[in-house]
Amino acid sequence: MSSPRQVAKIVEPREVMEGAGVRLRRSIGTETLNYLDPFLLLDHFASREAADYEAGFPMHPHRGIETVTYLLTGEIHHRDTVGNSGSIRAGDLQWMSAGGGILHEEMPQVRPEGIDGFQLWVNLPAKLKMSRPRYLGLSADQITKTEVDGSTIRIIAGSVGGVSGPITGIAADPIYMDVSVPPDTEFMHQVTPGHNAFAYVFRGGAEFGGEASGSGETVEHTRLVVFGDGDYVRVATGAEPVRFLLVSGKPLLEPIARYGPFVMNTKQEIEQALRDLRAGTFVWSEKS
Repeated sequence: MSSPRQVAKIVEPREVMEGAGVRLRRSIGTETLNYLDPFLLLDHFASREAADYEAGFPMHPHRGIETVTYLLTGEIHHRDTVGNSGSIRAGDLQWMSAGGGILHEEMPQVRPEGIDGFQLWVNLPAKLKMSRPRYLGLSADQITKTEVDGSTIRIIAGSVGGVSGPITGIAADPIYMDVSVPPDTEFMHQVTPGHNAFAYVFRGGAEFGGEASGSGETVEHTRLVVFGDGDYVRVATGAEPVRFLLVSGKPLLEPIARYGPFVMNTKQEIEQALRDLRAGTFVWSEKS
């Protein structure tokens, strides 16, 4: 018998400054919600004021994680030390695995429309932390779009009604969807029991959880909803629509050691990453 996932926690994002001076709203990776295995961080960057984002994220290192950048508005130029470069534009997504080590930069471009998007950090299992870095880049027209009972879903990873998203082969076996639900509509989606799941509400509001109208919790933007365990997520709108990210993943159940952009399993591995960075041997190579 299937059971709905109830709301376990509602998180109000914390405003932080990162990079060379970018204003963000952070909802995973704070004192309120430090880690939702395998998710390490969720940032929402949204502003039409150039001063809030133009300084960007100059060249910086990562090891042991994956970064997922999804852009709603604007443009970000990126490049790295293993030869990748390009632009992420409105509707595009980049899923980058830092593996054993990469240095990259992400520089938002000043546009009249400003910028609006998200970055999610996903932990890598111990066996993949020192693997070869890789990029999976999707343009807006490569992201699968489907409609179910009036709701519009952009499927990045996972599947809806037999329709699958283009991102596959990720260790966390994730769901990553951008869901728009119109007024007076119910949206339900199966989520693998035992996987951790959250919704990030960034437009409008709705009732999350419960089995029927009035049995869930009303959540307005901008908030993160952490779900308890169960078989499916239920979202129901009233007079206003809602738009949210729906994300889930398989917990790694491994120890973590964190130091800024490095996430490993032990303190010793963090110390090694710092030594590699100082010695100029940080970037992954066939000899790593």
